[in-house]
Amino acid sequence: MDITDPAAYSSGIPHEVFAQMRREEPVAQRLYEGRPFWAVTRYSDLVTVTRDVDTYSSALGMTNLPDLTEDQMTARRSIIDTDRPEHIRLRRLGMPAFTSHKVKGYEDVTRDITTHLLEEAAERGELDIVTSISAPLPIRVIVNILGVPEEDADMLVQWSDELIDSSGVPADAYGNTTPLELLPFSAPASHALFEYGRKMREERERSPKNDLVTTLVEARFEGEALSDYDFKNMFHVLVFAGNETTRTAISNGIKAFVDNPDQLDLLYARPELVDQAVEEIIRYASPVLHMRRSTTRDTELGGVKIAAHDKVVIFYCSANFDEEEFTDPLRFDITRPIKPPQVSFGAKGPHHCLGAPLARMEIRVLLEEMIKRQIRFEQTGPITRTNSSFVNGIAAFPALVTASR
Repeated sequence: MDITDPAAYSSGIPHEVFAQMRREEPVAQRLYEGRPFWAVTRYSDLVTVTRDVDTYSSALGMTNLPDLTEDQMTARRSIIDTDRPEHIRLRRLGMPAFTSHKVKGYEDVTRDITTHLLEEAAERGELDIVTSISAPLPIRVIVNILGVPEEDADMLVQWSDELIDSSGVPADAYGNTTPLELLPFSAPASHALFEYGRKMREERERSPKNDLVTTLVEARFEGEALSDYDFKNMFHVLVFAGNETTRTAISNGIKAFVDNPDQLDLLYARPELVDQAVEEIIRYASPVLHMRRSTTRDTELGGVKIAAHDKVVIFYCSANFDEEEFTDPLRFDITRPIKPPQVSFGAKGPHHCLGAPLARMEIRVLLEEMIKRQIRFEQTGPITRTNSSFVNGIAAFPALVTASR
């Protein structure tokens, strides 16, 4: 199986394929568009790559699976695609928006949004989990804390969707005149997000508000603010990561509860397990399937010699199910110890996801509100998965939702 082909994930993560790779060839050479890369599938090796940023660069070839030209890299580069000291600068500028104090301040609005969505879902009964719960929750939260008007939320969801699959979208959509190869995901929606972010920045410079965009506008590192280029890329990352990955975790988490109703019963009987349930959902969902690095020098990983400038792709969707780290890894188990930690947010390296506390909070609040209402889910038809080898997404999930409180 070609693990870079979206078709390989049409029924979910191909666990048997990755298990065989972990056993037989944990650092394996594979091809993408005819060019070789090293597929890293074992937990310990992924952690090594994530933490050894001097050897495994995010900037050298960026974090995309495809190889990009210098012009493409220059145009597309965001905080994800940088090494220190540039990464430290951008991270320090972005961190004020995601301190524990800031995230705690986002909890009330998250709970209000979650309460509304769950009560509305229970009233309707039959619905699509994605369009009714897992998509609107994170995007409404992120647009709220960014300061985006609520009436624009659906538009940002559409743009986020088109970053993953822009088939059928004209190259000049949203007034785009930039060659697609110079846009993130080669999608006109990236142009739309850049323009939207640029206008928001101009508005907040004139009239600051108590929102995340203003926090980013006012952030300083060694006296310097985010440049226009850095700001538009940061805004793009926040909308995509703040929406798509949490949405994917929620969709897959609800699917896991549908397939394992005993775990939902256990959560309702023992609400103190909520934090463990959050981590298990994130592990089990593995929202981002992989990320790329490039070697800066000759090295060795898992007993395999890797040359300088080789492409190395770390598969979170494999490491999160490594039998050497997790007992019975294919079982969805909300009593699973939090350590060893899941690596969906990039392990505890310099590139650990800035928005991880926000994602955890959103999922925790959802579970807490489900517990209050004793929400139940019954799948009423086949789910449709996102056509992607990058995001473990669910595009449609028909279900019956009920509440007994």
